[in-house]
Amino acid sequence: MKSPLSSVSECPLASALIASSPLTVLNVSVLEGEQVTVEDTGGREPFILANESVLMRGLVLRSWSNQISIRFRGDQQRNSGLLLLHYQAFVLSCAFPKEPAGGEVSVTHLHAGGEAYFRCFTGYKLLGSKMLTCRNATTPYWSGKEPRCVASCGGMIKNATYGRIVSPGFPGNYSNNLTCHWVLEAPEGQRLHIHFEKVALAEDDDRLLIKNGNNIDSPPVYDSYEVEYLPNEGVLSTGRYLFIEFTTDGTLTSTGAAVRYEAFAKGMCYEPFVKYGNFSGSDSTYGLGAVVEFSCDPGYTLEQGSVVIECVDAQNPQWNETEPACRAVCSGEITDSAGVVLSPNWPEAYDKGQDCIWGIHVEEDKRIMLDIQVLHIGKNDLLTFYDGDDLTANILGQYSGTRPHFKLYTSMADVTIQFQSDPATNIYGYNNGFVVHFFEVARNDTCSELPEITNGWKSTSHPDLIHGTVITYQCYPGYELLGSEILMCQWDLTWSGDVPKCQEVMTCQDPGNVEHSHKVISGNRFIIGSTVQFICNKGYILSGSSLLTCYNRESAAPKWNERLPKCTPEKYEPCRNPGAASTSVQSSEKAFYQAGEMLSFSCHSGYELQGHGTIYCIPGHPSQWNSTPPACRAASTQYVNERRLDVVNMDYSMDGTNIALAVFIPTAIILVVVLGIYVYFAKLQGKTIRMPTSLPPYNNMTEESAFENPVYESGHWQSHARY
Repeated sequence: MKSPLSSVSECPLASALIASSPLTVLNVSVLEGEQVTVEDTGGREPFILANESVLMRGLVLRSWSNQISIRFRGDQQRNSGLLLLHYQAFVLSCAFPKEPAGGEVSVTHLHAGGEAYFRCFTGYKLLGSKMLTCRNATTPYWSGKEPRCVASCGGMIKNATYGRIVSPGFPGNYSNNLTCHWVLEAPEGQRLHIHFEKVALAEDDDRLLIKNGNNIDSPPVYDSYEVEYLPNEGVLSTGRYLFIEFTTDGTLTSTGAAVRYEAFAKGMCYEPFVKYGNFSGSDSTYGLGAVVEFSCDPGYTLEQGSVVIECVDAQNPQWNETEPACRAVCSGEITDSAGVVLSPNWPEAYDKGQDCIWGIHVEEDKRIMLDIQVLHIGKNDLLTFYDGDDLTANILGQYSGTRPHFKLYTSMADVTIQFQSDPATNIYGYNNGFVVHFFEVARNDTCSELPEITNGWKSTSHPDLIHGTVITYQCYPGYELLGSEILMCQWDLTWSGDVPKCQEVMTCQDPGNVEHSHKVISGNRFIIGSTVQFICNKGYILSGSSLLTCYNRESAAPKWNERLPKCTPEKYEPCRNPGAASTSVQSSEKAFYQAGEMLSFSCHSGYELQGHGTIYCIPGHPSQWNSTPPACRAASTQYVNERRLDVVNMDYSMDGTNIALAVFIPTAIILVVVLGIYVYFAKLQGKTIRMPTSLPPYNNMTEESAFENPVYESGHWQSHARY
């Protein structure tokens, strides 16, 4: 994809690619102010893969879905830059389809257009589609639901040459109240033989009947009511028909039944069968004189029967011995160079209260590798591996419950395996137990050589890789280690872990938090090109860069372009000392007061505070006091007395009036008497009495002195007489 970046304000260059796509930047030239964004848009939310800050020649971007969007923003008024990309779609695949119980699945391939074919084992029929197709989509999917293999309850089987019949639900438990009838019809002139694989019925009225004929009234050749043990030789029909009936009641259930049938011609023996084993014969038609030899699958042991049988009796051909059985046994001594150890009765459930011991012995100059492929035992059961030929040897490992696939190595040519099942707990169902494969491997005294890693190096504590040697892996700058950094050669000469890998670092580390701030993050996981912006809380100012960007370095890990800023308390100019009158006192005396600081005032004795007693410095540029300092005024005794009189009961006001009259009347009488005496003596002396015609002048009272009268200023008038 080659395109000059268009000068329109926004231009989507590509989207909706066919499949998940790696993009390679072949050339890029982005001008200042232009923005290029590459996003993966096929998920639930768009995910930024890169932007103009990280786009460079040779950069490879890979989407997680089948859609990539490339957008450009620029100035319409000028020429634009150049972007040259190469993209390649790769195919997403379907998940492997689930294998049906009682059947199998085969797949042509898992990419779009691939086909999955389902098949049921003998005795089961397919319920659902036989074939599914992988369909292409953002997430490819199969064209339908995986089918199931189910056992039918009865049916007519014509031309029955070879097959299997199982009870419904097998190998799980059957249902209650079943009545199932099967009719087997062999080809004309042939007879039928039944092999019993398993019969497990509840100890009540559940029943399995096999009758020699084609209807319910035919005579029985097997009745689970009548026999305690299964006949190892099976049962034979006298004609071409067999009738099988399976019935259950409404109480307990169990695993049920599984039988195999085969037809054989007159004058021939029937085809042998051994479960969990094989056989080879001298005559594929199993005619008179045919010899068959049996063998068991690895992990199983031949029991109850002969290893070799022969077809005898010309009048009525039959095998001279019954076929053997192959069974996973409890305990054994094994000297093979490779093999399998199975839990007792595998794949059926093991019994409770078992204590089994197996000894494995290989050549003296070898050791043993144990590949534990299945481990699914009870939580109270115990599987122990001893590094030697008895139970006193060092324990390689001891396990219970369920564990995924793992391996162990012995340090010598012998290993002892012990399995102990809880005597109080029964285990039910198939595939409960363990499967241990073992192999003879070369014995030496050193661990295997470990490889170098791409984009990194290793250092070794000992050149010979003996027990205890430590190898340390490290990555070049710009790469991070995935896996364990240190591997140790263990006493069983295996390494303590897998070899790690060096992966290119495409993200910056979390820059952390700045005290007294909050941060705004763009992008996910601090990928290259993402930004972090710090915003200080109110009352704090930023020191440093507020915006940090994660950028790529050629020879080192991505890094933030700036150091973390700091949020420091905002500083204000102090308030000057406001001063105070000589009659007042400040709580503290200094030239300047910091923003937010308070200053209190009090008055000297005899003075009263007028205004607020405390003021504070309001932060600002400049900072200012919230009010002027309070004043101190001289206190008035009369005013205080008057205020005291105000709180006296109203009854005392009437008493005061009476007292005033009692004082005033005698005084007036005395004044009249004094005035009469004066007039009398004046006449005796012959003087003329002159009464004043006006009040005395007040010219000597200044206006200032009038306003300095504390009584006048108070707004009240009061006699100065004391009573």
